Parts: sequence; structure tokens; C-alpha cells
Amino acid sequence: MDVQISPSILSSDFSYLAQECAAVSPAADWLHVDVMDNHFVPNLTLGLPIVESLLKHVTTPIDCHLMIEDPDRWAPAYAEAGAGSVTFHVEAAHAPVRLAREIRKAGARAGMALKPATGIDQYADMLSELDMLLLMTVEPGFGGQKFLELVVPKIRRARELLGPESDIWLQVDGGIGLETVEIASEAGANVFVAGSSVYGADDPIEAISKIRAAAQSAQPS
Repeated sequence: MDVQISPSILSSDFSYLAQECAAVSPAADWLHVDVMDNHFVPNLTLGLPIVESLLKHVTTPIDCHLMIEDPDRWAPAYAEAGAGSVTFHVEAAHAPVRLAREIRKAGARAGMALKPATGIDQYADMLSELDMLLLMTVEPGFGGQKFLELVVPKIRRARELLGPESDIWLQVDGGIGLETVEIASEAGANVFVAGSSVYGADDPIEAISKIRAAAQSAQPS
């Protein structure tokens, strides 16, 4: 499986957002944009107008992670704006299959996210409707949290359900650094969101390269 690294701009300096995105773009596969509404999660970040503006200044594709209420209403607009991938939380969606199809129809990859305590097996039958499954490895809402190893069995189960050669990407988000990326990669994840471990490094490009190498070395054979 190809390893992909998606730096989270949640850990960047928002006052220099375009520059902060440019600083990681040469090594990044995606730019991970966390949209929070202070309702679904207890934090408020940015929304559609900022994403629309950002898209005018970046060439790296944007991966929007919507931690918001009523994604059925709001998610398609992010795809229509030009985001390459739009991920909604299944806990907030009213009709996840229909929503995934609407995101795809609008031109983006459709992703579905699960909180740490949300089981995967109940959604096994709808995985074929997705382009990406995101398993949160922290409680969503804030960057800089510690990786929850209790999610590792769920990563393994998700990979088992998807199969080793699936076209559906398995993303993990939360507490990803050099050590934890190996744990998640060995369990079967292949797309990794890294925030503070990238933007908190002296050299973000080097940090991405090291995280990528660690993930690649731990991928199941």
C-alpha cells in the first residue's frame, strides 16, 4: 500500500496560513484542514470561506475533515469548492451513504470518520461507498493530544474488513509521530495525519520525510 502523509494545518500559525501550507507542500501528499464548529466538538477553527480562499493559494490537494453538526447539509459545498477529499463524521451524519455519494458527485473523494469509541463492524456494509475511512486516534477537537493505543485493534479490524489491496484508503488522525506512525502503519493504516509533529519541528520537510520513512518501514508485507 502506498503511504501518504497529510500535515494538519491545525498546528500551523493561522495568521500566516498560506505560507504555513507552502512550508510543508513540497513533501506533503495532502494538506489536512480541520473544520470545527464548536458544536460537534468543543473547538472552533475555520469554515468554507477560508477553505475557498486557501484553495486559490495552494497546489497541494486539500483534505477537509469536517468535525461539524449536520454534515449532510454542509459537506457537499466543500467538494464543490474544490477540496480533493471531504470527510464527514458518521456520528453526525443523518444519511451517510447518500452523503458519500453526494460528495463524490461534487467531485471529491468521500471519507467517513469514526471517533475512538465508535465501532467499525456496524458500518462494514457501506465501506464500498467510501474512498477513505478515517479512524480517530484521539478524541476529536484539539491538536497535540496523545495517541490512543486502544484504537489499534480497530485499525487492524478495519484493514481486515477492507482487505490488503483495497482501493479505499485507511487514514489515522491524532498523536501521529515517529513512534506512533509505526504502530498505526503496522496495524494497516496507510494515510497519516500529522500536526504538531510536523509544524512543531525545526524542519517540517525533514519531519514529514522521517514520518513517511517510518510508516513505510512498518507497512505489513
